Amino acid sequence: MSEHLFATLRRWPDVEAPNLFAVDASDRLILDEAAPQLADIQPGELVVIGDNYGALTLGAVSLHDCRGIRVFQDSLVSELALAENAGDLAPHYTSHTLGAELLSGARLVLMQLPRSLAELDEWAQAIARFASPDVVVIAGGRIKHMTLAMNEVLGRSFDDVNAGRARQKSRTLTSLGPRRDGTEARYPTTSVLREPELPVDELTVSAHGGAFAGATLDIGTRFLMTFLPEMKPDAATAVDLGSGTGVLAVSLALARPDLHVVAVDQSIAAVASTRETADANGVGARVEAAREDALTERPTASADLIVCNPPFHTGATVHAGVALRMLADARRVLKPGGELWVVFNTHLGYRDYLNRTVGPTRQAGRNSKFTVTVSVRE
Repeated sequence: MSEHLFATLRRWPDVEAPNLFAVDASDRLILDEAAPQLADIQPGELVVIGDNYGALTLGAVSLHDCRGIRVFQDSLVSELALAENAGDLAPHYTSHTLGAELLSGARLVLMQLPRSLAELDEWAQAIARFASPDVVVIAGGRIKHMTLAMNEVLGRSFDDVNAGRARQKSRTLTSLGPRRDGTEARYPTTSVLREPELPVDELTVSAHGGAFAGATLDIGTRFLMTFLPEMKPDAATAVDLGSGTGVLAVSLALARPDLHVVAVDQSIAAVASTRETADANGVGARVEAAREDALTERPTASADLIVCNPPFHTGATVHAGVALRMLADARRVLKPGGELWVVFNTHLGYRDYLNRTVGPTRQAGRNSKFTVTVSVRE
């Protein structure tokens, strides 16, 4: 029965390809390791965190007859994929943000380990703070993406962290005994970036655990920021596509007092970080942070300027498809004469794609690692 269920799962609306799958061995292992607890769990006591495409949630429903499951997925794409895959099983789970509503009274948490240690730390701290004192956390992942540092991070929030046996290149970590010692929340983190050679020489950055680059300035974004003075000078509206912590969106708003910026990201952590970064720099009224899947919710011909530092991977797999999908709708959203500015690893060679899908594209700059292009909608 499990293989029949798993065979029906799709990644859509995420990138789909023959080498990309909606379920892997770690999903199966987590469910198998949790089977004794799942047999006794009562409605409302099970929480699932980080479910990629629904395998954990729907597996618990269909294989173990679980009901009243509460789910947290930072990624909107994962949330949409779960909803699409659920079908008739949809009434048996609800989606929540990370906090008391998700975790209060939880006695079992199933978790796909995130790649970011900071994200894992924020998740673990929330579980320890809000879940039942006898909560059991069963987290799993592919061994090639797991490190001993994950045990250490979980050990900050739990008394006991034990590694399970490996199977099919996957492993679980089981955590017990949540620590409730009154320690202050570690997230969001905040830093003040001072970059006198950039158009915005000082910026306060707030970051939740799942936000790319944390409260720092990644080198791709830094390179793109050097071109802010060249970006469409008469722009009244701009979109930061894949905003992360909001560094680009907030820098645009600071540099141009008359500009309204929409910062779009599919990550709950990124959207929260962007809002906090905008407020910390006094531009919260002009920077709108929205959780959206790429540009699908943006009106046609609504932006004079779009800026983007796209990811080069989907999950743990290096794949250009996620970036191309983000950029594919830019022509529709740009006004005639509008500009799309993109920074990318030079070897990825997005320029031809941008020429075909957006409009005439030129190289604005290049350093040892990155290329910045500007495309104009005709």
